[in-house]
Amino acid sequence: MDFQLSSFYPVLIFLVATVGFALTTLALAHLIGPRRHTKIKDMPYESGMDPIGNARQKFDVKFYLIAILFIVFDVELLFLYPWAVSAYEARFGADGKPLMFGVLGEPIFWELMAFLATLIVAFIYAWRRGVFRWR
Repeated sequence: MDFQLSSFYPVLIFLVATVGFALTTLALAHLIGPRRHTKIKDMPYESGMDPIGNARQKFDVKFYLIAILFIVFDVELLFLYPWAVSAYEARFGADGKPLMFGVLGEPIFWELMAFLATLIVAFIYAWRRGVFRWR
């Protein structure tokens, strides 16, 4: 193999730029940062709201249940994206006749329908159990 140092110049330039940016950011934060520490300046920023109470308070289990359901349904929708992109790329077969179910064919279409049915059943089950109702 023939390695030349000139082929690594873009990587070296990228590394120098990255380290330079990090060091510049740290230096500017130190130079521009607050000099006098007051109670208000040292208070944590909580999305524009004054922090009230202890940060170690307990969360309701309902919060975690909603978060987990969001992740589950979000990931399941990610499984639909590749199918949606490739399902109808080619509309015609080799014989020139139009394909009813696109490139993937009929078996994969029905597998997707079974997947969506399972997703809908899970959603209806969670809805009936009152998971989406906030107290």
